[in-house]
Amino acid sequence: MQIFSFVSNLAMPLVILIIVIYGLIEKNKVFDDFLDGAKEGMSIVISILPTLIGLFVAIGALRSSGILDIIISFVMPFLNVIHFPSEIMPLAMLRPISGSGSIAVATDIMKTYGVDTTIGMIASTIMGSTETTLYTIAIYTSCVKIKKTRFVLIACLAADIVGMLVSVGICRIMS
Repeated sequence: MQIFSFVSNLAMPLVILIIVIYGLIEKNKVFDDFLDGAKEGMSIVISILPTLIGLFVAIGALRSSGILDIIISFVMPFLNVIHFPSEIMPLAMLRPISGSGSIAVATDIMKTYGVDTTIGMIASTIMGSTETTLYTIAIYTSCVKIKKTRFVLIACLAADIVGMLVSVGICRIMS
C-alpha cells in the first residue's frame, strides 16, 4: 500500500516536470505558453458564468420547491412494476441535474440505509455510472456556442436512464 501512496504523491509533480522538460527540448517558451493557456481558461470561465448561475438557481428552486416529491409520488406505480426502489428516486431525479445535489442525496441515502445495503450499493453504482447530464451539456455547448442540444440531451438522458436501470439490476443480482 505504501507504493501506491508514493506513486500517487509523485504523479502530479512528475507530469508537470515531464511537460516542462518536453517544452524545453522543443524550445518552447513554457511559461509564456502557460500564461496563454491561463488567459484562455479565464475567458472560458467568464463566458460560461451566466450558464452556471442559471443552473445553480434552477437547481436550488427545484430542490426547495418540493416538486421532486410530487414527481416521485406520480411515478411510484410504474416504479413498483419495474422493481425500482422508491428510496433511490430522489437521487435518480437529481443526478442528471446537479452533481453536488446528487452527492448530498446519496450521502443521505447512505446514512439512512447504510453503505452495505442493496439501496446503498444502488446509490453508489448510480453515482458512478451516470453523469450530471444537464450541467455537462450546458457547459460544453455554451463554451462552443451550440444552441441546438435537443438530440444530445435525449441521447444523454437515455444513457442515464439505462445506467440507473442497469445499476438497480446488477446490485439486485449481486446482493
